[in-house]
Amino acid sequence: EGGAGARAFASGMAAASAVLSLLHSGDRIAASRDIYGGSWRLLEGPAKRQGIIVDWVDMTDIDAVKRAMDHEPHQVWLETPSNPTLRLIDLRKVSRIARKAGALTVVDNTFMTPAGQQPLADGADLVLHSTTKYLNGHSDGVGGCVVSRDSELDLALAEIQKTVGAILGPTDAYLVIRGIKTLALRMERHAENALAIAKLLQRHPKVQQVNYPGLPQHPQHALAKRRLRHFGGVVSFDLGRRAAAKRFFSKLRLFTLAESLGGVESLANHPATMTHAALSEKERQSLGVTPGLVRLSVGIEAIDDLKAELRQALG
Repeated sequence: EGGAGARAFASGMAAASAVLSLLHSGDRIAASRDIYGGSWRLLEGPAKRQGIIVDWVDMTDIDAVKRAMDHEPHQVWLETPSNPTLRLIDLRKVSRIARKAGALTVVDNTFMTPAGQQPLADGADLVLHSTTKYLNGHSDGVGGCVVSRDSELDLALAEIQKTVGAILGPTDAYLVIRGIKTLALRMERHAENALAIAKLLQRHPKVQQVNYPGLPQHPQHALAKRRLRHFGGVVSFDLGRRAAAKRFFSKLRLFTLAESLGGVESLANHPATMTHAALSEKERQSLGVTPGLVRLSVGIEAIDDLKAELRQALG
């Protein structure tokens, strides 16, 4: 990521918790509304119980980001593309606004990996990864890491890590090192397959909407082309009703129903009842996490097999 240092943790959420531990009671976070469900639980639960104030902001709206700075946040949290609707945030603009306001910009880069984007180069201060996902890449290890822009932040995180003991175990460390060796190759194939799947879904009569930054119809496609090195391996699409999504999942044979993502094998997920189940129905609807939304982590299998799988499951 081009940082001054990095700390490896027992999980992605342990890494996020360490970043949260940099704050004191009464401090404030401006967080992107469209964020991973686990991060939402962390900020709505432990963060608030620790006396940290959280403001939820639509960070696709730069004016909304500017207004959020009036509350003088200490940290600005975001992920781009978002999970699971794959909205993009102009990281360069947001980090510039945050820096001017004296806030640290924290970016979850799990979806894109350093092979897809490098947030520190766009002005971020801290980069989060769930190494469980693409960095490991084989669905056989759990971990997380935080990369710091400067050594002072890195040393502060090192002290937190040592104190609370949220370290990465040796076997998981080995598995991440192994996975990183093939990261660039795997991400190329993930992105290539995901784009082909997104185009197939876009043409299917049972699919109401497809979310993928690589499609020209994506509302932030131009931003994706400017800022991303690839469009990622995650695609989400809406089948309209929960019953339709349930039928789709029941017919899958090659895709496995699972919460995780980023492994070499293809996975399917129902965000409304899995990753984002902790949100209220009203909150999910406002973010586009509808009952019919399906999230695919497209693997590196032969694309013809993946296409055949989706055609029969949708049929």
